[in-house]
Amino acid sequence: MIGRDWNDNSARRVATTFCHYNCPMATQRHHTRPVTVAGLTIGGGAPIVVQSMTNTDTADVESTTRQVRQLAEAGSELVRITVNTAEAAAAVPRIRERLEQLRCTVPLIGDFHFNGHKLLQEFPGCAEALAKYRINPGNVGRGSKRDPQFAEMIEIACRNGKPVRIGVNWGSLDQDLLVRLMDENSRQSEPRSAQEVMREAIVRSALDSAGRAVELGLPRERIVLSAKVSAVQDLIAVYGELARRCEFALHLGLTEAGMGSKGIVASSAALAILLQQGIGDTIRISLTPEPGGDRTREVVVAQELLQTMGLRSFTPLVTACPGCGRTTSTYFQTLADRIQRHLRERMPQWRDTYDGVETMTVAVMGCVVNGPGESKHANIGISLPGTGERPVAPVYEDGAKTVTLKGEHIAEEFQELVEHYVARTYARRAQP
Repeated sequence: MIGRDWNDNSARRVATTFCHYNCPMATQRHHTRPVTVAGLTIGGGAPIVVQSMTNTDTADVESTTRQVRQLAEAGSELVRITVNTAEAAAAVPRIRERLEQLRCTVPLIGDFHFNGHKLLQEFPGCAEALAKYRINPGNVGRGSKRDPQFAEMIEIACRNGKPVRIGVNWGSLDQDLLVRLMDENSRQSEPRSAQEVMREAIVRSALDSAGRAVELGLPRERIVLSAKVSAVQDLIAVYGELARRCEFALHLGLTEAGMGSKGIVASSAALAILLQQGIGDTIRISLTPEPGGDRTREVVVAQELLQTMGLRSFTPLVTACPGCGRTTSTYFQTLADRIQRHLRERMPQWRDTYDGVETMTVAVMGCVVNGPGESKHANIGISLPGTGERPVAPVYEDGAKTVTLKGEHIAEEFQELVEHYVARTYARRAQP
């Protein structure tokens, strides 16, 4: 083929891929009870589940359906929607029906605050269409209304056979509980800090509410706990204590993480430590989208966090060098971006066609220093010429050099090689 110098050993396969690319991590998972949500298992040693939340007005059936589908196609395995008004509750069954028409079966979680007991009671179709309810014990009612309104929601969940996430948030923490713990702490001979008492209040709110739900008849295998805070060290401490004191499935997430790199860094810093300790059964990255930004970014970040830690594989990973004085051209950056976009665009079809393609690694390197070595360690890699280097780009497959690309169409040819590698390497799934 014009523009390629084929190596005589192009058919030779040498499996030299480093273990840290494709092998699952050996971390011991914290034991939790499995919770089934519309056929999907959270906890009990099951793969960590990625979820997300819409930011549309749920009463707007078309826009909410569209965003749920986008999130699901991006890889969100559960999608939470706000149910805050009668109009929103009435729309939920229509959203579910519309999604089914589009062959989108992702489970929907209803997010309830303040009036959830009324909405679930008055709109039984909503209660049935949802796969799971999210209840914030700090927002179910005040004073004498708190217990009966919480009980009403749990009883509806029991009647409908739905699991519940009891989600404590320190921005809406039960103030009565917090004041009581603060008073008790002040009478101690060696009182703890206010921050420590706050953390204990969050943990106690979650555990006490879960205990009450069990008393009301909700099986432990239908309870997921979360304790959302916005500070990294607080989140690590709170979930460490929850894991020590219970076996309920745990939902991880740093609430109000922020926008852009700040939100990504903060969420990754907190969740990576907990995941490394084996804590967490489902995660959400709560990013503030930029104006007009893509909501699916939080799904991509969650997937990449789990995959780079070796916990799950979702889509082929691209290894690319950061660039230096040897790579004054931006060509390798453009190619790395192009390949990464191509892999994500192709994954929906590849996922349905090939087994294991999500574990593939691709290297796009910019010069001769580390390029050949990194390319050999990937399943398929290319080493582009740096400044002043000979204008050729060797390609490696499973550790063996197979071809050298040159000319004006290196990007297109390498992309074609990736397609051929996938088709040749990964077994086709049996079609139903």
